[in-house]
Amino acid sequence: MKIVGISACTSGIAHTYIAKEKLIKAGTEAGHQVRIETQGTIGIEDELTVQEIKEADLVIIAADIKISGRERFKGKKVVEIPTNLAIKAPKQLYKKLESELQRGV
Repeated sequence: MKIVGISACTSGIAHTYIAKEKLIKAGTEAGHQVRIETQGTIGIEDELTVQEIKEADLVIIAADIKISGRERFKGKKVVEIPTNLAIKAPKQLYKKLESELQRGV
């Protein structure tokens, strides 16, 4: 599965990058292609391309703040979670998402 997403925390520093790292690592280990954009105090990094979003099967927004550019995901299945869930339980998150997608939820 191709997954794109955004991570962003209130301070835009530690949790933003830790959530990104955990989502990529757990997703890759589960056999998915994962690309995560960060939005923080220094702005947007690793910005998702229009093509990446178009090809994505799923969008994960791990954020504790309002993100910018949300309209890019119109028509996509979007899952919103707090950054601490991405950090503490990324493998369980992917298992749940895979199960829901298989059931068509």
